[in-house]
Amino acid sequence: MSVPDEDPAGGEDTAVRIVGDSPIGAAALAGIDRMSAIDAVRTRIAMAISLRLLQPGERLPDQHEVALGLSVSAITARRALTSLADEGIVIRRRGRNGGTFVADEPPAEALRELAVGPTDFAAVHQLVDRRMLFECSVTHFAALTATEAQLDELERLTASMAAATTWAAYHQADEHFHRLVGSASGLESATEQYHRTLADLYAYFIPYPIRELHAANADHVELVAALRDRDVVRSVAISRRHVDVLHRTMFMGLIGST
Repeated sequence: MSVPDEDPAGGEDTAVRIVGDSPIGAAALAGIDRMSAIDAVRTRIAMAISLRLLQPGERLPDQHEVALGLSVSAITARRALTSLADEGIVIRRRGRNGGTFVADEPPAEALRELAVGPTDFAAVHQLVDRRMLFECSVTHFAALTATEAQLDELERLTASMAAATTWAAYHQADEHFHRLVGSASGLESATEQYHRTLADLYAYFIPYPIRELHAANADHVELVAALRDRDVVRSVAISRRHVDVLHRTMFMGLIGST
């Protein structure tokens, strides 16, 4: 996942480092990448609300979970949620049943101002293609070299994803799962590039309904079974299908159909 830049005193994040020295280059990721960390979080949550992935009245995870789920600092998550509340996109309630909720009627203009452009869509498609190449490669070798301990941990992570009740908790386990598949390949420097690609792509992820994420976890369960069987062909086919669906389900595909 992306790593936020913070000032030495631990203050507000100043930028989200999504690209690093990615071959895609800074010019291709000119949208979210140029935002402050706070604005990037605001945009990702607003996109989910615009696409009705987060429904009116739905309760968001607490700011700590939001921070972990979107790979930002807790202070960034808090300030982003406060800003969205100030704009009326979310509302905050105090008390025993309090928390942060999607507004019943989020201001349409405010949501439009937080929309991303076609540059982001194209950039994410390229990242998905790059991940596809790495995913198939690391899965191939993981099927040959994964240890029993690694396979047991992968299985535990599928159980964690199945039990997750929020998108934030799911995304944390999902990241650990895919990073472990990469490590299980034993490809070393190539694995580092794969992990960097995951980080680049995860920086664009937006909240999804937990039921859809639970459905995607079926691929993880199937993949662990194929890895245990040392079935290279089946393992790679599952990984390819799992990544390919991102072209149709990530926000850049959904936004075109609304």
